[in-house]
Amino acid sequence: MEKEECISQWHKTRDSSTLRNRKVFPSPEQTHQSPITPESKIKQDDSPCSNGSSGDFSARASVDSPNQLLLIVVTGLSFATRLYKITEPPHVCWDETHFGKMGSYYINRTFFFDVHPPLGKMLIALAGYMTGYDGTFPFVKPGDKYEDHNYWGMRGFCAILGSFLPIFAYLIVQELSRSHTAALITAALLIFDTGCITISQYILLDPILMFFIMAAMLSMVKFNQQSSRPFTAPWWLWLVLCGAALAGALGVKFVGLFVILLVGLNTAGELWRILGDLSLSLMDVAKHFLARVVGLILLPLFLYVAVFAVHFALLNKSGPGDGFFSSTFQSRLIGNNLYNVSMPEYLAYGSTITVKNLRIAGGYLHSHWHLYPEGVGAKQQQVTAYLHKDYNNMWLVQKPDNDNLSLRFLSIPDLVRHGDIIRLEHKETTRNLHSHLHLAPLTKKHFQVTGYGINGTGDTNDLWQVEVCGGRRGDLVKVLRSKVRFLHKATGCVLYSSGKTLPKWGWEQVEVTCSPYLKETPSSQWNIEDHINPGLPNISLSLLKPNFLEILLESHIVMIRGNSGLKPKDNEMNSKPWHWPINYQGLRFSGVNETEYRVYLLGNPVVWWINLASLGLYLIMVAVSSIAIQRGISLQQERLVLTGGGGLLLLGWLLHYAPFYIMGRVLYYHHYFPAMLFSSMLTGAKFSCILRCLWLSIFDLHFYMFHPLSYGMTGPLAHEPGSAMAGLKWMDSWEF
Repeated sequence: MEKEECISQWHKTRDSSTLRNRKVFPSPEQTHQSPITPESKIKQDDSPCSNGSSGDFSARASVDSPNQLLLIVVTGLSFATRLYKITEPPHVCWDETHFGKMGSYYINRTFFFDVHPPLGKMLIALAGYMTGYDGTFPFVKPGDKYEDHNYWGMRGFCAILGSFLPIFAYLIVQELSRSHTAALITAALLIFDTGCITISQYILLDPILMFFIMAAMLSMVKFNQQSSRPFTAPWWLWLVLCGAALAGALGVKFVGLFVILLVGLNTAGELWRILGDLSLSLMDVAKHFLARVVGLILLPLFLYVAVFAVHFALLNKSGPGDGFFSSTFQSRLIGNNLYNVSMPEYLAYGSTITVKNLRIAGGYLHSHWHLYPEGVGAKQQQVTAYLHKDYNNMWLVQKPDNDNLSLRFLSIPDLVRHGDIIRLEHKETTRNLHSHLHLAPLTKKHFQVTGYGINGTGDTNDLWQVEVCGGRRGDLVKVLRSKVRFLHKATGCVLYSSGKTLPKWGWEQVEVTCSPYLKETPSSQWNIEDHINPGLPNISLSLLKPNFLEILLESHIVMIRGNSGLKPKDNEMNSKPWHWPINYQGLRFSGVNETEYRVYLLGNPVVWWINLASLGLYLIMVAVSSIAIQRGISLQQERLVLTGGGGLLLLGWLLHYAPFYIMGRVLYYHHYFPAMLFSSMLTGAKFSCILRCLWLSIFDLHFYMFHPLSYGMTGPLAHEPGSAMAGLKWMDSWEF
């Protein structure tokens, strides 16, 4: 009798399992955790009876076996398509010249500047180091041959991380839809997308960034599935992994903030539903809140700061990035002229100094014997800003009364204070820093700055008032530490580095002007860097070195300013956000003619256009289902799929795409790829039952047709007779 009851119970369990596999989900009113039935509950319900272990195994195997087999297939295809021909072409392609070079800098411990946080470059360097790359390849320009250098490890590392993207997408969509077909369609979209393959096969930050974005998304979804078992080991595991992935995404690029915002909005919604669960005490609600603060705020913040701690510890030698940072920052770098030296602490009359502008690439105040050309203001000696250390950056600090000789022999020089009037005499040419009402060469609303007079003899237009930013009258001017403005007494303008590059006659140095706009900006702020005065006691600059928090803050200010200041290069095609979803134009990674090995970054057009169409269709389906529900038609399953997992994926797409419309920096086609991951997952989740077999065959066919874009082409161009790519140039803007 007991056996018959057990068999009967097993049949009931099998029927309920079948219903679950048809994606009948609990309503939001039944659970606050997630629109998807937790995996733990499925496994619990699949148990036929307390002593029926064989039935439990069979039911679980029937669910898990197809999933495991499909996951193995997805994994194999993903790794095979990404790692195939990973060493081709054997030369530098596109931005490998930047990120490969930065990997070399880490191996050599040489300081450099980049507009992105350091984690991605550090991982590239680690991969190169572990595979035998010694950091000696110069990465000068695209097309340079790698020859005997071990570049394959860095490419292979990026390809391996890129191979996880279809796998993560498969698992995410399976969790959100409970459909193997939906997950398989999503994986196929990404596996056979030529753009995703191309961007994963080279030494770039993009596959590393997308790996962390998808890892954060998968961890968040898995964490949501554990909501019926709060504070258990799996619950904490997925929470911690999500926080670590968020730190990783932000540590590679600042656009990692988009996935942080996505997780934050999801977490806020979860906490709001938990607050409305009257079965939980306020203490329980507080525990949920604190756990998320620890896992999703404090942990990522700690890991993110730790990345910079390692970054600063590794890059301790002077390098090409010095000039982008303040003088105090440079004083901590081995080999820099400010490292471990002594100089007077306070500025004094009679001192020989260099003056550095505080804007990014603002340069050192500089002059030389060359004059401004005819028609460019007064034909007087040029004053510019120069990005490199040079003898022509040296200036003498003089009093305005021309009593120079006595100053040079004072035993105790007078110190310069906030509000003092000074002259700056150029050390090499003996001409004074001068301004007048002539227009500046490039910035026409500003006044021209020149070198005027000789041997310190000039006029009243040579007088400048020293102002310590945030200071009061009488405050001393500190070397390295003080931010200083130079106010021109005759015109009332301030000494300014515009950041604009002068023409050939100005040796392509940076324009220096006198700005009538007195608002304090880095362009109008300067600091004293080198300081020589035998009459003053020296102090070690080690006493002025900034602490970790100061250099962390400065590095972020420099990165943010650098990011916003990125402009298109000469003859470079600028990309616009509306180009991206329609696959309007790709990026040439390598080669331009029929004799070269050509690689072109372009998404599989069928995949991208289906994704674009599915976005519009999704909105239509939401509208139709909402009207139907309002009319009393029961669409519980469709409602949950559309407004639950589908809504989350649509939000992810919007957060990773819409912000680019308001960015002022230069944009490129590859910026769309994180958003493309979300649109592909939305397509798969929505069309799991539509033309599943047909779609797979279409993806396979067009992957075969377009695969030379990723793996390289030779022979005539697509528009020329006899080309192997003939007939595949569907849009005139494609350049292969």
